Amino acid sequence: MVTPPTALLVHGAFADSAGWSAVIGALQGHGIPVLAPPNPLRGLASDAAYTASLTAQIDGPVVLVGHSYGGAVISVAGTADNVVGLVYIAAYMPAEGESLGELQQGFLPSLLPDSLRARTYPRENGEPGVEVTIAEGAFPAVFAADLPPETARVLAAAQRPLAAAAFSERASAAAWRTKPSWVLVAGADKAINPEVERFGAKRAGSTVIEVDGASHAVPVSQPGEVAELIRDAVRATT
Repeated sequence: MVTPPTALLVHGAFADSAGWSAVIGALQGHGIPVLAPPNPLRGLASDAAYTASLTAQIDGPVVLVGHSYGGAVISVAGTADNVVGLVYIAAYMPAEGESLGELQQGFLPSLLPDSLRARTYPRENGEPGVEVTIAEGAFPAVFAADLPPETARVLAAAQRPLAAAAFSERASAAAWRTKPSWVLVAGADKAINPEVERFGAKRAGSTVIEVDGASHAVPVSQPGEVAELIRDAVRATT
């Protein structure tokens, strides 16, 4: 029996690996090896390098799955030799030399920019860095509108911040140019304009599904749809 590729799940900003919990269970139930490591969220180049290092240490082929900002991470990290496919879940798909800010130009802004709150954190060079989170009161509408309010409040309290510089850092590679890709567009996404997701998918020639009414938190609210798309990618690359 052929062992399927490992699905390596990369979460995005304002979230952590727990957001993949139901997706992980669904994939494991179908015999698919899964890893969902923490994404450092300290910058695109460093986050991609960390993910690429993990990927290179996995025996056998890997399907990289990125949610939100995690899509930018897998676009850079996905050039690793053992990556056989890329899955984008309500995610950014930057081209080489393109930043997330530039990618979003030309599209109507989402609710995210006006909802961000900044704070500082210490860095190794001694200079403070700036990181951002979503204001807790705005989090349900921006990130998780299709989840029960009590669940959205928990996610808001547990969100992990993203280094602000990640929005302006340019991607050094675009693995979707040479690797097959699958895209889930969250039709009611208020954190990333769904048109940005559709644009990325069209540019990459991706296989696309749309989940009408899904918020940015689609791995939590619609784990079955997410897991099925990942299974499609795994089946196609096995």
